[in-house]
Order: sequence, then C-alpha cells, then structure tokens
Amino acid sequence: MSLDDKIRQLPASPGVYLMRDAAGTIIYVGKARNLRQRVRSYFGASGDSRYHVRFLMAKVADIEVMLTDTEKEALLLENTLIKQHHPRYNLDLKDDKTYFSLRLDPKEEFPRFSIVRKIPRDGARYFGPYSSASAAREVLRQITRMFPLRHYPLKSCRARKRPCLYHQIGQCSAPCFGLISPGEYATLVEAAVLFLEGKSRQLVTEFKRRMTEAAEALRYEEAVRWRNLLRSIEVTLEKQKMVMAGGDSDVVGFQRDGARLELALLFIRGGVLSGSRLFGLAWELDDAEGVAAFLRQYYTDGNFIPEEILLPLEIEGGTALAELLGEARGRKVAISRPLRGTKRELVELACKNAAAALRERDAAAASAEAVLEELRQRLHLARPPRLIECYDISTIQGRFSVGSGVAFGDGRPDKGRYRRYRIRGVAGQDDFAMLAKVFTRRFRPEKVDKEGLPDLVVVDGGIGQLNAALEIVNGLGLAGSFDLVSLAKSRTARDAESATVEKSAERVFLPGRRNPVVLRQNSAPLLLLAAIRDEAHRFAIEYHRKLRGKEGIASGIEQVPGIGAKRRTALLRHFGSLQRLKEAGVEEIAGVEGMNGAAARKLYEWLHGVEMRGSLKGIDTTNGS
Repeated sequence: MSLDDKIRQLPASPGVYLMRDAAGTIIYVGKARNLRQRVRSYFGASGDSRYHVRFLMAKVADIEVMLTDTEKEALLLENTLIKQHHPRYNLDLKDDKTYFSLRLDPKEEFPRFSIVRKIPRDGARYFGPYSSASAAREVLRQITRMFPLRHYPLKSCRARKRPCLYHQIGQCSAPCFGLISPGEYATLVEAAVLFLEGKSRQLVTEFKRRMTEAAEALRYEEAVRWRNLLRSIEVTLEKQKMVMAGGDSDVVGFQRDGARLELALLFIRGGVLSGSRLFGLAWELDDAEGVAAFLRQYYTDGNFIPEEILLPLEIEGGTALAELLGEARGRKVAISRPLRGTKRELVELACKNAAAALRERDAAAASAEAVLEELRQRLHLARPPRLIECYDISTIQGRFSVGSGVAFGDGRPDKGRYRRYRIRGVAGQDDFAMLAKVFTRRFRPEKVDKEGLPDLVVVDGGIGQLNAALEIVNGLGLAGSFDLVSLAKSRTARDAESATVEKSAERVFLPGRRNPVVLRQNSAPLLLLAAIRDEAHRFAIEYHRKLRGKEGIASGIEQVPGIGAKRRTALLRHFGSLQRLKEAGVEEIAGVEGMNGAAARKLYEWLHGVEMRGSLKGIDTTNGS
C-alpha cells in the first residue's frame, strides 16, 4: 500500500503516529486527537507552505499509527515512544538533569531539608526548582539561619556525645539531644514551609503575635527568639518583590531562529519571581508544536509541576496535558495563554529572556569560532578543532593506574564524551604503555564507528610524550586521521644571583617540529588548551582517589574477624573511605546493612586499637551475619 493510500485510510481517532524514512528508521513521533486530520495537515496545502514541515515530509517513506482510547493516553504513549526511539526530529531533553529541589518528609521524626534532583511521588514536600546545586544550597543556608532545623541524619546525630557545631552557632535546635520539644520543632518546620511557599508576610504576622504574647506573659527569652526570627525574615523580604498574586506558576517564553528554538522558563513561587531556566533546542516544525513537545517532556520527567502554566500561544492538546499533569501533581493544573494584565506581561518578559539568550548564544558561538580558527592557524592544524579530546594518566608507582579522556565541543566541555579507563597489566611507572592501553580502547574500530574521531587530541607533557603518543596512533593505523599535539606546563626557575623566580610560558609541541609553539600568555587559545588539560588531570585524579579509597577500606579491614566480602562491600558503599569509617561511632557502623552490634564493636576495636568493655545500650550484639 502506498503512503498516500495509508494517509487516506487513517481513522479519525486519537492515537500516535510514527514517521519512518526509507531505511525504516523512526524520524518523528507525534500524537493527535484526530489522526486523519493531523497527518493530512502535514501533506496538504497548508503543510506545503511551511519550509521545515516540507523538509521533514520529503524524508517520510512510511507512517505507522497506534490507536488509543483518549487523547491523554496518546500523550503518554507518545512520550514513551520518544524516550525509547529518540527520533531525529523530536525534542530531546535527555541532558536536562541540572534541576535541584529541597525535600522535606513530614513523616520523619524531626524532619529536615535535603537537596534532591528528582521529585518522586513519595508523600514528601518538595520546593523549588533551583537552577543549580549551589543555588539550592544557598536557599538551604538561608532557611537554617532563620529556622534552626537539624542538618544530619538522626542516627549519626545520636551517635555523637554532644550536639554538633551547627547547634553551637545557633543553626540547629539539637532535637536529637532533647534541647527542643517535638511541638516547638514542628512549629519551626511549619514556619520554614510557609516561608518557602512564599507566605512570608503571613509568617511575619503570626510571629509578631507570638512575640507579643510571650512578652506579655514575661517569657522574655521566648520573645527574643521570635524577635530574631522576625528580623531574619524581614531582611529577606526586603530583597523580594511580589510580581503576581496567587501561588506557584511557571511562565514560558520562546524565540525562534530557523531550526533553533530557545525557550525561557520563569519560576513564580508564592507570587514571587524566584528563578529562571533557559533551553536551547533543535526543532524543525511549528512553534506551537515545539512548545507543546517541550511541556510534555519536561513536566512528565519528574520536574516540579506548578498549579498554573502560562504560555505565549495556544497549543493543541492543552486540556489533556493539564489533566495528565493534574493527576501527577495530585491537584488541578491550569494551562493558559493570558491576553492581558500582569500574567501577559510575565509571558512577554519570558519571551524577552529567550530572545536575549539566543543573541548571547550567537555571540558565544561566534567567539568560540574565532578562537578555534586562531588555534588552527597557530598550530597549523588540518581543520578547526571543533571536537578536542585530551588524555591523562594518574598512578602511584604503577598502583591504582587510571586514564582519563575528556572532550570539548566547540570550546565547551562535552561531559557525555568523558571516559575513565582502569589500567591493568602494566608493571611499574610506564606511562607510555598505559597511554597505549587507553588509546587502544578509545580508538578501536567499533568505538570509532560509534563515537567518531576528534579533530584534535591533546596529551599532557613535552616532546617525549608527543612522540610516544604519535607512535601509538600510527601503530593503530590512524596516522593523519586527526591532529595531535602535546601541552607542556610552564616551568619555574630561580636566578642563582637574585631572589627572582621566573616562570616560563606553557609550550605546545607539534609533530615533526623540534621547537614548540608559544602561545601568548592568557590568550583565548592557550586558555582553552590549558582548561582541557587541567580538566583531564582533574578527572583522572578524581577516579584515582576513588580507587585508592576503595582499596584502602577493603585492605584496612580484611583481617577483622567476622567481616567478610559482603560486609566489606556494604561498609564501602556506606562510608566510601577508610578515614570516614574510622571517624564513625559504633552505633553508626552497626546501622550499616548486614552489620550488628557485635561485629561493629569488633571492627571499631580493630580500627582504633582499643578494647570496649560493658554492654552497648540499644545495639543488638548477637552474632548474626
């Protein structure tokens, strides 16, 4: 059956359609309330007037449909298929993992805040999102300065002999030591929640009432506590500006430039503009369809769902999406396009942010292009180094040997291409043999077919390291496949007749040239190469230390009676290093999965060279495994 015949026979039912190219690869997945009407729109006269749609339709060789009972079911199926097949022309938010939220579980004894990435439906309260971990930590610091809630797990707090340092500086009320009643602590938790919900003014009114009551009852210490809380909150309120009445809203704005779609998301929490987020996406179809695709992926991927989402245009399927998000949130969600008033102004502000972000991306891209072109000219490269990889080795006399590979695309870190290599079978400090093992694994044929080749490979070191790397590359049959250079660190030298310390420039060695290229100090090309080299070194050292930590805890306790491989693994997973295990108390060790009081006491005595006498109150000392 021809494609035209299939389109004519499509049902007028809700469902999902999959467009395939001549090779049978799924290149686009979409959903529709009326499959016949939606698919025909792509191939009809109106569809022909849109360049990007025409471009996509020219590639379509076959269409497959899946029927559903409702539009909401079609939306869910579409999202599942996009994540499964990653079609070329659908939005892809797989790298959007940088949102952070504050979590508070009211079911805990003496609840505390923690920073999390995802928001599962576990009955806890979540606040945010925040654009980075540092932003979330700053909010958490602000909260604990005003409301002295506990910082650490109860088990580790109660294993201490006295309250932690946070209590001494007034940022923890020490509930684990009974220095605050459960009722008073619950009041602090409730106040912190109100503050994060943007109900600070309501909080101020309540705290003033409590301060007045305490003062009138001659409870002056309590009145001082309420006064101090009031001052902290009022200082914070001075920095906030109410932009709209109501609760939590997300405001979406966009700017289009060809196949690029820049989206800006403004977060309104408790009527206050609390943050924003930008997304630079590749999209080749309609603006409305792109915004709708973004909303479907973003809000069904565990991100915070507000009570209202404001859009700059109407989207198809908004009612079904609102219903789906309402079920996930547990309360009604409204998706609307405001036409006037404050909400419309906020949408326009979001669009301005998107337009500004697109201009900044263009400027950054132009700057990066200029740097790469200068690097090509100065180092006589075959092409501009759009993809640069750098490799480094970290070892201690041949022990815990690791290699790292980092990648920069268009002058920016591409962490999806970072690789770590555990090096085995090399005796002693043979960096050449270790680098050979790393290159052999990175540039084996199946790896090259999957990941491609870089434009430039940088190795750390001088002419010796460069020649060694060149010999390895030639041995792998990759001579001339990419450019190869080495970057030697600057050297310091002291004049014997003076106290002056001179520092040489960093040097770049090229194949076939004895003398290095010296790039201008603090020039953009040199800073780029140095950043790549330093990142490879950091990545290698991080992995090296991790392996040393694992080996340290394993070797440090392998002779302890009753501590077998299973318990060693559990202890490693819990503490991460031998030093942290040594710092732990008996109760904390006993709380590790598979441990008990007797084993914990033996391990503690072994680590500290002491003999503990007497019973351990509250700890099971049976000889379980």
